[in-house]
Amino acid sequence: MIKVAKKRISLDLMCGFLGIRHSDNKPIDLRVLVRSLNRIRYRGPDDEGYLLADISAATAVSLAGDDTEPSLKLPSIDSFSGKQFDMAWGFRRLSILDPSPAGHQPMSTPDGRYHIVFNGEIYNYLELRAEMEDMGYRFRSRSDTEVLLAACACWGKAALNRLVGMFAFCLLDMKKRSLLLARDFFGIKPLYYTFWEGGFAFASEIKALVELPHVRRAINPGPLYDYIRFGITDYGGETMLEGIRQVPAAHYIEISPDRPDNIKPVRYWRVNTDQTAEISFETAAGRMRELFMENVGLHLRSDVSVGAAMSGGIDSSAIVMAMRRLQGNSLDLHTFSYIAEDSAVSEEKWVDLVAGASGATVHKVRPAPAELVDDLDCLISMQDQPFSSTSMYAQYRVFRLAHEAGIKVMLDGQGADELLSGYIYFAGARITSLVRQGRWFQAARLLRQSMRMPGPEGGMRVLWYTGAFLLPHSLQGPARRIIREDAIPPWLNGQWFARRGVAPRSPFESRSREALRERLRFAIEENNLPKLLRFEDRNSMAFSIESRVPFLTPAFADFAMSLPEEYHIAPDGTRKSVFREAMRGIVPEAVLERKDKIGFNTPERSWMSALQRWLESVFNNETAARISAFNLPALKKEYESVLAGRRRFDRRVWRWVNLIRWVENFDVTFGE
Repeated sequence: MIKVAKKRISLDLMCGFLGIRHSDNKPIDLRVLVRSLNRIRYRGPDDEGYLLADISAATAVSLAGDDTEPSLKLPSIDSFSGKQFDMAWGFRRLSILDPSPAGHQPMSTPDGRYHIVFNGEIYNYLELRAEMEDMGYRFRSRSDTEVLLAACACWGKAALNRLVGMFAFCLLDMKKRSLLLARDFFGIKPLYYTFWEGGFAFASEIKALVELPHVRRAINPGPLYDYIRFGITDYGGETMLEGIRQVPAAHYIEISPDRPDNIKPVRYWRVNTDQTAEISFETAAGRMRELFMENVGLHLRSDVSVGAAMSGGIDSSAIVMAMRRLQGNSLDLHTFSYIAEDSAVSEEKWVDLVAGASGATVHKVRPAPAELVDDLDCLISMQDQPFSSTSMYAQYRVFRLAHEAGIKVMLDGQGADELLSGYIYFAGARITSLVRQGRWFQAARLLRQSMRMPGPEGGMRVLWYTGAFLLPHSLQGPARRIIREDAIPPWLNGQWFARRGVAPRSPFESRSREALRERLRFAIEENNLPKLLRFEDRNSMAFSIESRVPFLTPAFADFAMSLPEEYHIAPDGTRKSVFREAMRGIVPEAVLERKDKIGFNTPERSWMSALQRWLESVFNNETAARISAFNLPALKKEYESVLAGRRRFDRRVWRWVNLIRWVENFDVTFGE
C-alpha cells in the first residue's frame, strides 16, 4: 500500500500551455503567442516559459517571459521576434509545493531530443522515479515533470499505463520529428487542438485557441443539439466549436509536424466492464475500503494545507473522514460548502455533522440569485463552453471561498456517482437488467422500493427511466411525444438542424442484458463524467486552485466496475451499497443511511423566478435573435408557459439563457 509522503516533494501542479506549429514556412507571430497564452494566465500565475523550435534543423531554444524566474537567466522572448522557427510553445505554471526553478517548463532532456509541456500531477512519481533510478537514470530535480519526461523517453507510449494521476501533456521528439499529445484516463485535465491549412495548435483551454487568427468561431451543430435538447455538454472528441477538437480521455494522438491534419486519436485504456468478479459482498467492501484509503493517501501528498469540497453527501463525507483518519490531528483540515437558502435542497445539517465528526474548520457560502447575474459572464468565460445548470455557480463560489481562505489544494468527490451507481437513473438501468434476465419478481421489488425513495430521487422518475431503457428505439419518439418531450420540440428550428445533417436522436440506447454496467460505462466515457470534470477544472483554475479527485484512478474504477450489479444497487433500492458498507466505521452512520441525494443543487426554479426581468432581457436581445437554431417566438411562448406554471419547469430554461450569453461572449457564428 502506498503511504502518505512526509518529506518535501515537488509536484508541478496545475498549469496551462499553448503550442503553435507552422508547416508553410511562415513565421509565427510571437505577440499572438504571448497574447493567447495570457488568456489562461490564471491557470499558472507564478511562472512562464517558452520554447521555440526549428524541427527540420532539430534545434530548440528556451526563452523567458515577464513572470519567468530571473535566476534561470534565459533570454527574453522579445529578443527573438522575427527569427526563423516553425514551432512555438508557451507555458504558465502554478507553483504550490516547490516554487524553485526546478519545475520550470517547457522542460527538455539533457541531450535535447525530448521536450515537454505538462499540466497535472503524477501521484506515483516517487515510485516511478525510484524504478528508473534503479535502471541508471539520474535526475536533476525533484519534479514530477522530469519523471514524466524520463518515463516517456524510457518506455515511450507504454509509460501512459504506468501513471497514476491527472495529466495532459505534449511531448516533442526531435529525432522522430513527431508530437505526442496525451490525456489522462478520465479526462481530468483538458487538452484541445485545431488545425488549418499550413499549421495547427494545441492548448489547455479553448479560449487560448480562439485568439489565434486562423481559428474560426463557427458553431458545431451536433453538440449544439445535444446541449440544448438534452443538456449534454462534453462528448468524445468534439466541442461546441466546429474547428476545435479535444483529445478524448484515455487517448493519445501522434502528429507528424509535416502532416498536422492526419490525426487519429488512439485509446490506451478503458475501464473494464467485461468481467464480473466472483467475490463476496463483505470481501468486496473490504477491498474497496483499502483501495479508497490508498487513493486518498496518494492525493494527500502535499506540504501545504489541503481542503475539501463537502456537500454533506456520502462521497465528500468519505473523503473528509478518510483525510482525518490518515493524517490524524496533524492535518489542518478545512472544508468548503455551498448552502442553499431553500430548505428543500439545503444540506447544512449534514455538513455540520461531518465537520463535527472530522474536527474540520467549516466554511460556508450562500449565494443569491442577483450574484449569479453579476458573476455570469466571468463564469461563462471560464467554462469555455455552455454548462447545464446553475449548480456550476454553486461550485464556482465554493472554490472562490477556498481561495479567499488561502487554500490552494482541494479534494473533491467527482466520479463516485458514475463508478458506484449514485444517480436515480441507474436504478432504472438495474431494473432493466433484471427484466432482460427474466428476474421479474426482483425487478418489480426494486421498482417498488426505488419509487419510495424520498424527494426527487424516487416516484415516477424511476418508472420513466426504466421505460426509457426498455423501450426499443422505434418507440422512443412516440413515447416522448406522449409526455411532451419531443426530440425536436417547437422551440427548436428543426429545419436548421436538418440542413446540417443533425437527425433527432436519443442520447442513450440500451441493448445489454447488464444494462446498469452498460449505462455506467456510458456515464464514465461519454456523458456525465466528462462534463463534470470540465466544470471542476475550470471552476478551480479560475481561482488558481488545484482540485484533486481521489475516486478516479484506474485501479479503483476497474474494481468498482467488476462487481456484480447488485453490489451497486441493493434489492431494497439502496444505491452505492458496497461503498456504504466499505465506509462503516469511518463515515458517520447517519450519513451512510441517507436515502436522498442533493449535492450542489441550487433552487433553480426560485432563482429563475427572482430573475424574471433579467431573463426576459436576455431572450429579447440581438444575440438571441441571431441564434438561428432557435425558433425564438416559440421559445418565448414556452418560457411564458413555464413561468405561469402551465408547462413543467426543468433546466431547458437555463440552457437557453446560458447559450445566448455564451454566444455573445465568444462571438460564435451560426452561418445562414
